[in-house]
Amino acid sequence: MRKILMLSLIACLAISAVSGGVIAASAENTPSELAIHAKSAVLMDYNTGKIIFSQNEKEHMPIASMVKIMTLLLALEDIDSGKLSLDDTIRASENAASMGGSQAFLDANCDYSVNELLKSIVVGSANDSCVAIAEHLSGSVETFVLRMNERAKALGMNDTCFVNCTGLPGAEQYCCAHDVALMTRELLSHDKFYDYSKIWMFDFAHPSGRVTQLSNTNKLIRAYEGCDGGKTGFTNEAKYCLSATAKRGNTRLISVVCGAESSKIRNAQNAAMFNYGFANFGTKQVVIGGIPLENVCPVSGGKEEFVKPVPVEDKFIFAPKNDEASIELTVEITKRSAPIDKGEVIGVMKITKNGEEIDRVSLVSDRAVAKSSYLDIVDEFIANW
Repeated sequence: MRKILMLSLIACLAISAVSGGVIAASAENTPSELAIHAKSAVLMDYNTGKIIFSQNEKEHMPIASMVKIMTLLLALEDIDSGKLSLDDTIRASENAASMGGSQAFLDANCDYSVNELLKSIVVGSANDSCVAIAEHLSGSVETFVLRMNERAKALGMNDTCFVNCTGLPGAEQYCCAHDVALMTRELLSHDKFYDYSKIWMFDFAHPSGRVTQLSNTNKLIRAYEGCDGGKTGFTNEAKYCLSATAKRGNTRLISVVCGAESSKIRNAQNAAMFNYGFANFGTKQVVIGGIPLENVCPVSGGKEEFVKPVPVEDKFIFAPKNDEASIELTVEITKRSAPIDKGEVIGVMKITKNGEEIDRVSLVSDRAVAKSSYLDIVDEFIANW
């Protein structure tokens, strides 16, 4: 019978998981400065996805250029999959070059690198660059928008409908603060985004030698400590919008504001949510992914007697700073028979708070173990004689 081996590591941590999903805005748990002066808002922990403040977070509304978050996400995912390269060149169509609003002023029928186009979208919110990317990836903006809506559905963005890739006014296009936070969180998982989002100003060079100077529309990267990215938006209908991220220590937060009356108010409301989050909550890493544990998993019939379990990913606990709880890590692994592949799942680590499971992470083998041959068995018998 396969034997289950368990190890419990118990530590009293001055931090725990937030129970429940959302702490709604109320006089009981929210300071007065978080009566956000905008149509809707959300404050989310990046690592866990926990929402710690919300105001009209599911209300359907236009979000202006924050739509570009999804455009950027699909492009970066295509780069990760090998479908697209930063060094690829894209020819700007007449349609792309004709876009109004914020733009890089692309020359029609000229070639631009993917890297420069993405940079112009993140820094300068370039509508023309968005259309060039969309047409290159999907053949048309319409087909790309289908991908945008499919990806939104996969992310659980149930209150979103995209009709273009730029955020320019469009009939039937809507989103909500909650869904903006979801797609922002996914975008932030791509390190390349930060290479662009922290740029304050750069010269966008055209093949003709002409230069367009673009400056970052997210002023919080200079005005707020720890802010290293975000995406702004403005139209007359959507008003002033911003999804921003900031990190201090192990804690990374995402703040979303939709429908503020001015850019100054928008920035102040994002900063107020960040202040509240960093002052009252903290993040503790309880599992380090990729590092073998000291536990062993016995192996029968193999050239080695055991393997070590390796957590497949980092795990964090995000909680109020004054919340003390007992966190228990329980490793469950089963005795295995050779052969075993490196990276093969051999168990699970459960994370519990006060006896209630709040998360788990798969454990994989740190090495491959081949099955013992007849000669191996004979040699082992002689060695133990």
